[in-house]
Amino acid sequence: MMTKQELTDWALANGWKMIGAYPCLPKPDAPKEALVRMLLKSTGVDLQMRRPSGRWEKVAGQSYLKIYPDPRTGQPLDMGLEKITGIARLMERARSQE
Repeated sequence: MMTKQELTDWALANGWKMIGAYPCLPKPDAPKEALVRMLLKSTGVDLQMRRPSGRWEKVAGQSYLKIYPDPRTGQPLDMGLEKITGIARLMERARSQE
């Protein structure tokens, strides 16, 4: 199980930025504009992507009780990150812009 704080700490250590009140992955060409965000709620987390229209769309959601860190990398498993195409590349670009 991962807590809200553990997910936030992991995200910020892996290229995510706080934009507004949410950990977000910014657009590579617009670092102040979020492309993917985590909505950390009281019992779970939702992953949302910004569509070209500017509207946010939920792509995954999970209870904190079902999210656990990968023993080797610490990356949250069963949160739905794998549903976002190119998430690893986005995180790498965000880390390199720090």
